[in-house]
Amino acid sequence: MLPVLFEYGSFTVYAWGFTLSLAILLGTLVAVRLARGIEMNSDRILDLAIVLVVGGVVGARLFYVFVYEPERYLREPLQIFAIWKGGLVYYGALIGGFVTGTWYVIKKKLPFWSLADVVAPPLALGYGIVRLGCFMNGCCYGKETDSFIGVVFPYIEGAPCPDLIARYPTQLFSSAIGFLLFGVLLLVWRRKSFDGQVFLLFLILYGIGRSFVEAFRENLLVFGNITVSQLVSAIIVLSAIIVYRWRSRQQQQGGGE
Repeated sequence: MLPVLFEYGSFTVYAWGFTLSLAILLGTLVAVRLARGIEMNSDRILDLAIVLVVGGVVGARLFYVFVYEPERYLREPLQIFAIWKGGLVYYGALIGGFVTGTWYVIKKKLPFWSLADVVAPPLALGYGIVRLGCFMNGCCYGKETDSFIGVVFPYIEGAPCPDLIARYPTQLFSSAIGFLLFGVLLLVWRRKSFDGQVFLLFLILYGIGRSFVEAFRENLLVFGNITVSQLVSAIIVLSAIIVYRWRSRQQQQGGGE
């Protein structure tokens, strides 16, 4: 809808890049604020934010490369580094950030579950913000529809779209889920009964919401009408439910980190 926010000479501000930067900034501020509740040094949170961003970008790119277009990148391996041309997947970012974040927490001997709870609300907030950038950029769009909520995208993947086909604005569906989840997680944060509850609920609720949105979205199919994101969602939701029950029992029995 508006892939470029504004240009000044050779300086260009892209909508998606702007929303990503805003998501990182606001997410970090929220994390620092929440960390005060567990008496965590803000410097640790800032360091963790950098680790999560780096791991998230690498994971998002590798997920896209190996799942969506492996043959292309085998032919043009240097294009793997051209992230400014698009090709980042949120689930890849989540997995990549989880791996690097876990490494950082273990290295610094920090409380894993407590910090996981700290980063969960910012993840939801950031997701809601970035999906607005997706809407403006014309990526992550939905299937064609005759519904009154259909939107005609003048740009698809940042390039002018020659047709006038209405599609589901799945970016806005995803954004609404992100903002709603952010509010729910903040409420749970104030009343949580065990460390890890907020983060695990984020995985469960996000996975369910993402599966719903995928039903209206154009995406890679893996089994019948099941998209790759729905498959990953199912794995993550089931795993999170198992760990949630384990952490809940551990808390009831007086377990710690």
